[in-house]
Amino acid sequence: MPDMSPDEFTKNGHKLVDWIADYLNNIEKYPPLANVSPGDILKRIPQTPPKNGEDIEKVLVDVDKLLIDGITHWNHPGFMAYFNSTSSMPGILAELLSAAFNANGMLWKTSPAFTELEKAMMNWFRQMVGLPENYWGIIYDTASTSSMHAIASAREQLNLCIRENGMTGRNDLPKLRLYCSEHAHSSIEKGAITLGLGLNGVKKIPVDENFRMIPEKLEQAIKEDISKNVKPFCVVATVGTTSTTSVDSVEELAAICEKYDLWLHIDAAYAGVTAMIPEMKWVTSGWDKADSIVINPHKWMFTPMDLSIYFTCKPDILKRAFSLVPEYLKTQVDDEVENLMDYGIQLGRRFRSLKLWFIIRYFGVDGLAERIKIHITLAKEFADWINNEKDFELLAPVPFSTVCFRYNPGGLSEEELNQINEKLLDEINKSKTIFLSHTKLNGRFTIRLTIGSIRHERRHIFQAWEVIKTLARSVS
Repeated sequence: MPDMSPDEFTKNGHKLVDWIADYLNNIEKYPPLANVSPGDILKRIPQTPPKNGEDIEKVLVDVDKLLIDGITHWNHPGFMAYFNSTSSMPGILAELLSAAFNANGMLWKTSPAFTELEKAMMNWFRQMVGLPENYWGIIYDTASTSSMHAIASAREQLNLCIRENGMTGRNDLPKLRLYCSEHAHSSIEKGAITLGLGLNGVKKIPVDENFRMIPEKLEQAIKEDISKNVKPFCVVATVGTTSTTSVDSVEELAAICEKYDLWLHIDAAYAGVTAMIPEMKWVTSGWDKADSIVINPHKWMFTPMDLSIYFTCKPDILKRAFSLVPEYLKTQVDDEVENLMDYGIQLGRRFRSLKLWFIIRYFGVDGLAERIKIHITLAKEFADWINNEKDFELLAPVPFSTVCFRYNPGGLSEEELNQINEKLLDEINKSKTIFLSHTKLNGRFTIRLTIGSIRHERRHIFQAWEVIKTLARSVS
């Protein structure tokens, strides 16, 4: 019972590549946001699998017939919600090659090129963002996983024998405390849950008027915990928070971490790539004092989901936390190589570094930096439009490419403003032109517009502004 024949694969492969090229070239014919109700797609799919095989051509027909209107098109230039993750064509080609190799990079021996290309790409990316040579890198799937490994490393550094004895039923284990901004990503709390710290093991530190963690409040919280026999062990600073893209004062936080011997992890998942731009080097202030850093090329470097880069200057602690080698995984070269399975919870590992290799080589560092710089410029222009329109206001600074704003025609209470802006966002997303997301800042319903797609042009941002203004007048 053979596989698909090479001839048939070639024929179907050409059709699929043609479909993808046509999809991306004409993506603006679709609405950016899926226009279905819960369960609609499921109803279209047969409840039982086919007894006999079907042609791939029929499957492709059903992509258009059954699935396409249930797709939220993250590659659409009207998608300006969350942090818009867009895939470039070089990255798509790399995904195809990765699937063809189907390599599992758990050990060096299981695919030497896999391990060594990943090591090379970590060296390239380290140079691109300006980190010192003592930072070692590895690729995980998402920032949630990267940050969880950072917290696990911070805990391992305490030498409390948690790897061996766990955290339950022990009278010799102090209560552990992790600190982060009240605007830190929810993955930090999920990491704490996963690692047995619990939500009560996380203390959220207040922020200033620009939504940055207040260093004095952090130190105050640390002192209070120490006085109560709670053990501080880790601080998470954010460079580009999820709601507002604010940047914590890493230098000040690093000094506190050094004073109290705490692990400093920097979440730069969204904004870290801007360090490639000479004028944006300010974002890396204090990075050389961090124990670990996460940056996600799949957020703002045109890399197909998923690819998260984790840097640490203490890989030995990461390995100590997770390395576990059963007999069937031992090889004769283990003393000469790095086996990437030793540095995390995963055994099986996808060949993600191919995406970096293709994308960095195709666009070049300068080409990537210039595209990201254009997005920042467009966001500043959009922010100027907000400032110059009397019925709109900015609700946060705009250091990168995310703009937080609201409609404020005047004469309304805060509750009424929240209601009208929630209604406005709903109308915007029903327009089938653009898709925006929201947050709440100091209790104020806030609309977020993020520019970061490789397909974003100024005309898309101007069109979005016209849609927003027109719909704002209609909800007044």
